[in-house]
Amino acid sequence: MHIERRLSLSFKEFFESSKAGGIVLIACTLISLALANSSFGPAWLGLWQHYVAGLSIEHWVNDALMAIFFLLIGLELKRELVNGELSDLRNAMLPILAAVGGIAVPALIHFSLNGGTPTQAGVGIPMATDIAFALGVLALLGSRVPASLKIFLTALAVMDDLGAIIVIALFYTSELSFLYLLGALGVFAAMLALNRVLRVMALLPFLLGGALMWFLMLKSGVHATIAGVLLAFAIPYSSREDDAASPSHRLEHILHKPVTFLILPVFALANTGIVIGDGWATELLGANSLGIIAGLVLGKPVGIFLFSFGAVALGLCRLPLDLAWRHVVGAGLLGGIGFTMSIFITNLAFTGAAETINASKMAILAASLAAGVAGFTWLKLWGAPLASDRDTDTLDYMLDDRAPDGTR
Repeated sequence: MHIERRLSLSFKEFFESSKAGGIVLIACTLISLALANSSFGPAWLGLWQHYVAGLSIEHWVNDALMAIFFLLIGLELKRELVNGELSDLRNAMLPILAAVGGIAVPALIHFSLNGGTPTQAGVGIPMATDIAFALGVLALLGSRVPASLKIFLTALAVMDDLGAIIVIALFYTSELSFLYLLGALGVFAAMLALNRVLRVMALLPFLLGGALMWFLMLKSGVHATIAGVLLAFAIPYSSREDDAASPSHRLEHILHKPVTFLILPVFALANTGIVIGDGWATELLGANSLGIIAGLVLGKPVGIFLFSFGAVALGLCRLPLDLAWRHVVGAGLLGGIGFTMSIFITNLAFTGAAETINASKMAILAASLAAGVAGFTWLKLWGAPLASDRDTDTLDYMLDDRAPDGTR
């Protein structure tokens, strides 16, 4: 029996946009790769290094446009925490612990190969999961996979991104200016007061405050994209699901398509101009590249599955009714699609080391392609819901939560 879970309108919109967004990202990546390795290569790569208002175009893309991407990630995380999969600790433990495994095991694999070497800083690269690509692949499978798998993978990827954000803030920070950092945190505190004390519901004051916080964060040395996440948590949010009057809900709705069809494609164009030289195969066999590939392709599914299995075995949580362990394996394989966040961390980890960045991005693309194909094939063959997926023990457990009239 296949038990469908009701999906919120926000989640459906987010999930459907990921399907088309993944196709656009693939197209932009192929275009950038083709241009970088053509006679237009030098001009194409040089384009992103032109300076505008004191920053290179690449810098504007990676620090300013991606702050908007991080704002959307923060809004999605907030939604999950308030009335999504993460709002109930009993439900949240599974994707949270799966994300911990999906972060820790890949990082350990990379560190085991690169610890104490100049490429040790790349340890954060295989930690990340690309939400757009992972959900895009899952969307291609349609009804062949249970609804709970879509929710589980989304919650897992959001928590995974939160882990990556924390890693960026703690370990990929340049020289720190406490004065600017205090200024940024002061703006954040003022926006919290607008929300919690003054009950301001207009978006404009928060957007203006967010822009100022971004500038101060940029000057502080902490990566400016963190301002996007902080802004998301300062904006008022209604606990009513799909509440159109909620500023957070409205902004998330506004940002879905621009982020999916403009910001992420531009990021892909700016960051996947990888020059594939004669020694590309040798570069993929380097310790850093092997750490990235093994971390994403092997570490992700192993970490996600083992931590999920351990959490269930210890009684910390249970699998949803329509989810089986083969689905968790499929989610783990798709978790190995690093792309956006992995490339983002690569730029921070190896600033100024063009050859290492190029080799790392090549490894990320190879690993993400392998993980995407493996996850799609696995779920295509073994992801369809079966009658045996119904867990009567879990069903009884859920029925115990019903009201006297039988409702929940």
